[in-house]
Amino acid sequence: MAEPRPNLWERIRGTALYRSIYRTRYPDQPRWQSMVILQSLALHLHPVRIPKRATRLTYTWGLGGLSVWLFLILTFTGVFLMFYYVPDVPGAYFSIQNLATSVTFGQFMRNLHRWAAHAMVLLVFMHMTRVFLTGSYKRPREYNWMVGVGLLVLTFLLSFTGYLLPWDQLALWAITVGTNMAGSTPLIGGTVRTALLGGFSVGPATLVRWYTLHVIFLPLALIVGMSIHFWRIRKDGGISTPIYEEEEIGTHVQQLAG
Repeated sequence: MAEPRPNLWERIRGTALYRSIYRTRYPDQPRWQSMVILQSLALHLHPVRIPKRATRLTYTWGLGGLSVWLFLILTFTGVFLMFYYVPDVPGAYFSIQNLATSVTFGQFMRNLHRWAAHAMVLLVFMHMTRVFLTGSYKRPREYNWMVGVGLLVLTFLLSFTGYLLPWDQLALWAITVGTNMAGSTPLIGGTVRTALLGGFSVGPATLVRWYTLHVIFLPLALIVGMSIHFWRIRKDGGISTPIYEEEEIGTHVQQLAG
């Protein structure tokens, strides 16, 4: 008796292209569900299992995830602004004015970039506050807490370095105040201030340095830090939640039994 011919959907599923995209069968069993997560880059960032209480929105308020989404918005709008911004003293201010008046959606993209930056600073700070108040920084998440503090500092620096780029009065005085504060640091203050300014006052070298920091070094450092942060979330047992006393006892008993 001849075997039935496969239908169109079964023939598509049998192609090399389909199997290269979907490498496991339909996840109708726990084993295949785990394989889907382990073999997917996006899903692999999440732990296979998390505490049930961590799925409640009111537990984390999604502040960390919202911060990541804001960073993606900042990256997209920032690349758009780079097409029109001129990072030198004669052209910086006028390129911003041209962006606002002559470029389609230019003012909208600039405002979206600015408000997303403000929102990211606020959400990252709220995320750190939530982690501290719920005790989620305690063992075994001490290292990830320090990584989070570093990410908070990088977020502040990214926001601050963007202030100078419009090259207007607000930018000049904000950077003057900020670099004077850095110059007040004991022992190394003068060196730090000179390194930030590229000289002894705000000028062309300052604009180039802060532009380079804003669009290259600080975003790359933030991406590396976020990657380590996500990796540690997975290794430390999932989404940040406090370790309750009964869980510590259970873990201790499990270690003794092992």
